[in-house]
Amino acid sequence: MVDWVVWNNLVECDPIARSAGPGESASKLYSRLRYRVSGLVHPGFHAIVIHRASHRLYAAGFTTIARFLSQCARWLTGIEIHPGARIGRRFFIDHGMGVVIGETTIIGDDCLLYQGVTLGGTGKESGKRHPTLGNRVIVGSGAKILGNILIADDVRVGAGSVVLKAVPPHSTVVGVPGRVVRNRTDNDQTLEHAQLPDPQGQAIDQLSQRIQQLEVLVHQLAAGEKAALRTNWAEAGAGASRAQASGR
Repeated sequence: MVDWVVWNNLVECDPIARSAGPGESASKLYSRLRYRVSGLVHPGFHAIVIHRASHRLYAAGFTTIARFLSQCARWLTGIEIHPGARIGRRFFIDHGMGVVIGETTIIGDDCLLYQGVTLGGTGKESGKRHPTLGNRVIVGSGAKILGNILIADDVRVGAGSVVLKAVPPHSTVVGVPGRVVRNRTDNDQTLEHAQLPDPQGQAIDQLSQRIQQLEVLVHQLAAGEKAALRTNWAEAGAGASRAQASGR
């Protein structure tokens, strides 16, 4: 059974599926057909279609068959989705190699994952031990979201981040461990990594500036102490001269 919602979402989101070749002037009908044909060979599409079937089997109690199907999808696409994971509508995986989604993960509608993303557990929990993603969440390549935490609606997770705590809505998270660096008020569906702030770099810059300020202060104090010493020596010398003159 083909998941047409996933397929249509794929060809709308994937720039490769939407792109036209150089100098290409095909008709709109031909372009639509070409987009959909390219979508058929997308690994994210294959993984989601197989997961829809394996999840239904898993929910019906056919866990062994469901796990077998999920392993087949893993061998075929490089994307590992546990059949127990609950995934909403219009879910999209870009490229997909290395994506891991745990058993108790819950994913809302209109979410996007890039390659290498892990939605996993910490190894110390039982029951619900994987993250919950709200609606319209975007997770950058290589990011790890671990534990039973809530990633609220419209959150953006930067590439390579490790998120261990819950994230409020309309936030952008980067770093290891992940920190909220921006709160947005719009529903922008993009994740521009080149424009993300660097909290570690900002902290290092602030420390460098503070060190420079302290060095200036130390030099000023040292200069003041030298001036005070010269004044004291001068006063002591003047006092000794006066004492000698009075003794005569």
